[in-house]
Parts: sequence; C-alpha cells; structure tokens
Amino acid sequence: MNKIFLDINIVLDMIDSNRKNNSKIPLLLKKIVLNDIDIVISEDMLSTLFYIQKDKKLVLKFLNTIQNKWIISPYGKDVISKAIEISLQNNLDLEDILQCLCAKKNSCMALVTSDSRFYDCGIKIYTIDEAIEAFENKIF
Repeated sequence: MNKIFLDINIVLDMIDSNRKNNSKIPLLLKKIVLNDIDIVISEDMLSTLFYIQKDKKLVLKFLNTIQNKWIISPYGKDVISKAIEISLQNNLDLEDILQCLCAKKNSCMALVTSDSRFYDCGIKIYTIDEAIEAFENKIF
C-alpha cells in the first residue's frame, strides 16, 4: 500500500481558499487518488486545524469528511520520545520532527510540506510543486 503524509500546512491549504497554494490542491489530490495512494496525517492536526481556522463549522465538516478516507495516526510514545531527543540534540523544530517520524512510522513513501527547511528523517520530502511534478514524471 502506497502512502503519502501531508504536513499541516498542506492541509491548511485545502481548507483555506486565501492561502497561496490553495489553487494547487485539486491537482495534488487528483494525482494522489489516480495513483491509489493513501493520505496520512497525524491526529494532533485535528485540534490544531480547529484552533487555527476561523470557520469552525467548515473545519468540522472537513474533518468529518476525511476521518473515514484518510489514515489519522497517533504519534505514540516512541515517536514522541525520539522527536524530543532529536529536537534537544539538534535544536530543531519539534513539530516537524514529530510529523516526519509519524510519516516514517506509517511507512509513507513521501511527505508533502510547504516548509522549505523541513526535518529530514529519511523519507523523501516534497513541496507541493515537487510532488505534482513527481506524479507527472511517474516517480510515485
């Protein structure tokens, strides 16, 4: 089973039509669906999305839609412990490390993010444009 992890900034692009990458989301999702790839996110994103977005009803409807279609994964104590250790040792963003290790734990082949300096935990990291290009070049 092929899986791709979406960072929270990509999920926010889906929900918020005012975000700069919002117009690219339909093409990315089309490529994911046509290639029979499962989407994975971390469960902590649910409350973060609700907290960040002003339109709470929109977020709740979105979460209701994805909960049975996407894999919503907990971190687990091992991922959390390892992420804290890496963050402390390297002075890195804990949230990015958690997301990447969650993607790795779920055997994702790639992670899509808008963060240009995302932590590298050993899986391929793509921007939204790079991911779309990878699909077009049959890399996935």
